[in-house]
Amino acid sequence: MERRELFSSLVSSFKKDEKQEKIIRPPYYKDEDIFFTNCKDCEGLCATACQENIIFIQEDFTPKLDFTSRGCTYCDECAKVCPNEVLTLENKRKINAKIEIDVLSCLSWNKTMCFSCKDPCLDNAIDFLAMFRPSINDSCSSCGFCIKSCPTSAIKIVG
Repeated sequence: MERRELFSSLVSSFKKDEKQEKIIRPPYYKDEDIFFTNCKDCEGLCATACQENIIFIQEDFTPKLDFTSRGCTYCDECAKVCPNEVLTLENKRKINAKIEIDVLSCLSWNKTMCFSCKDPCLDNAIDFLAMFRPSINDSCSSCGFCIKSCPTSAIKIVG
């Protein structure tokens, strides 16, 4: 095996280990498989009805939440307009995403006073030890409002 082939095989093995982006769905569904069957013939009404403009329709016609600019208020509008009963009010739940604070890049964890994540949190889900070291508690609904507000992008969706 030549050196070039060796390095190419090593690089390709690392690329296989990269994590796939988790698709975050609106919080009104019972079974994720129904998106792939019932959203095909829809015109993306859930995205149009979203007051926060965080629902985007993907190439496979299924909705995806994007927290890069705003968060979810759980306003129910996407479920109310869903013509194919993929999203229903009866199936309302917490958003299926785990949000964590990266302590290495968080200003408060590094002795700089910052409450950027706490202020927009609708659930009072971010606790501070004194005025530093924030942590996310069990009240978190994964609404995503804290993600955009962090000046160092220390708040991330991890699963």
